[in-house]
Amino acid sequence: MLRSVILAASRSSRVERLVATAPYTRDVVRRFVAGTTPDDALRATRELVTAGLTVTLDHLGEDTVTAEQATAVREAYLELLAVLRAAGLTGSAEVSVKLSAVGQAFDEKLAYENARLICAAAAEAGTTVTLDMEDHTTTDSTLDILAKLRADHPSTGAVLQAYLRRTESDCRELAGAGSRVRLCKGAYKEPESVAYQSASDVDKSYVRCLNVLMAGDGYPMLATHDPRLIAIGQERARWYDRTPDSFEFQMLYGIRPDEQTRLASEGHTVRVYVPYGDEWYGYLMRRLAERPANVAFFARSLMSKK
Repeated sequence: MLRSVILAASRSSRVERLVATAPYTRDVVRRFVAGTTPDDALRATRELVTAGLTVTLDHLGEDTVTAEQATAVREAYLELLAVLRAAGLTGSAEVSVKLSAVGQAFDEKLAYENARLICAAAAEAGTTVTLDMEDHTTTDSTLDILAKLRADHPSTGAVLQAYLRRTESDCRELAGAGSRVRLCKGAYKEPESVAYQSASDVDKSYVRCLNVLMAGDGYPMLATHDPRLIAIGQERARWYDRTPDSFEFQMLYGIRPDEQTRLASEGHTVRVYVPYGDEWYGYLMRRLAERPANVAFFARSLMSKK
């Protein structure tokens, strides 16, 4: 029920204004979102890289409904990549792109062309791109665009969601040499016909998919905050004789930062998913809805500042 309440709040402009303007919520927002500008993204990236972490940056914005909006998102990524390059940070930072933000919902060709230009700019800057995955209705389209992008930019990363019943098969398709695959649990509300519904079944699927990726020739990127799955990932890496530079862990900005630095101190590559941009509110509310611990943190912050 709490998750439903939070998701409903994510669509409320009144609650958004309250969160954006109330002084006692600013620290909470800053924990999960780097800020609104490329300079904010740059600051967060520098801090994380200095701490021994790597970064993937997401310019927030999914509700793109016009070509003009899609172009604006593309240009925001090109500006971000130029800023990162000028700062000498592209060796430690890549970008994550939602195809919906660059036009996928209404023009797949436009989305591909925008993503291609972002990939080209990333390559020129000395880094790469990972295509975020969204709800199950976009999976085939996203994988089709991924395949086209990889023809010229083979390091373009894929994201697969363990809660989808198809994902183990998709992992087998994408576990080839040089293939970067981020494996996450999945955060969208999906029907039982396409997705596992219980946490236990999702975890079991995650482990099966993890095994497929670790056994393959690609580069697994294990996106999880779950201590059990992190431990299983470490054990599977040892089982398959993987060196530390042949896979990585990924976590969200502001979630379990102590665990991020602990894993990095043990020699693992840890990449932090850093969101920024004007469309921070919807992202923040979804993160709160996904994890009860996040909701509790938010509530405690509100109560302590009243």
